[in-house]
Amino acid sequence: MYVITDQLKSIGFSVNRLDNIVKRNNYNRKFHTMEYYCIYIFMEDVDVEVENIPYSIKAGNIAFLGPEKQIVFGNADGHQILVIAFSSSFYERSSKDSLFLNSQLFFNYEADLFIAPFLNIEHMRVIFMERMEAFQQKDENLYVSAAHNAIERLILDAFLYIPNEEIKKDIKFDYLHYVNRFKILLQRDYKTAKKVSHYASELNITSRRLTEMTEYVLGKTAKGIIIEKIITEFKRALVFTNFTISEISYDLGFNDEGNFSNFVKKHTGKNPSEMK
Repeated sequence: MYVITDQLKSIGFSVNRLDNIVKRNNYNRKFHTMEYYCIYIFMEDVDVEVENIPYSIKAGNIAFLGPEKQIVFGNADGHQILVIAFSSSFYERSSKDSLFLNSQLFFNYEADLFIAPFLNIEHMRVIFMERMEAFQQKDENLYVSAAHNAIERLILDAFLYIPNEEIKKDIKFDYLHYVNRFKILLQRDYKTAKKVSHYASELNITSRRLTEMTEYVLGKTAKGIIIEKIITEFKRALVFTNFTISEISYDLGFNDEGNFSNFVKKHTGKNPSEMK
């Protein structure tokens, strides 16, 4: 029975060359993903079987495999194949992360293994061998953050190879699409538009629908996100400008400093002058 690494047990993430994993597995090339999500970076050609289905994978491809799957590697050397394994608890920090893990990358309706190309083999080697090793030696918290960011980048790049019509079939990613557009509109309009109805209208959906989407993806109401944005920009202005409270309130779209003070007090528990 294959024994997972101490690192995977302790932090829920590991990256190793396939040849090292095979050696630790007493040279058995058959594995079970157990409860882990796996990403394979192929920098050499290899034949694999996933759930008894054969695949011939060329160098320059990346593959995604969900939990509780059996994979058998062919006789490739393996020192040019990287195996990234991670738990859901390691990766999930937001509703967006949960959407990614439950997407067609890891739970593909057509096949158990989703394969997508990548452009630069040397770039992959630097990121997942040299860079990860440097972070690991420096600080575990930095290593964990770097690992999370690297996984997300691989996932986002792979999404480019899922046909648009397939993504549109998944209501969860329809939500993500609208919420991302809402955040872009908010960045543009937060000084002049503070009502959910404005952004819902821009997106051609109802205010209730927009809030349903933001609660699903971000765990917050649309109104709450607007308020959070204004408060964040107020705090940023306090730190990075010499504006008075009155000037900041006007810049943020409030015609009356008193109304702005009441707004800040209501949502932070402090008067603007106290925060300054």
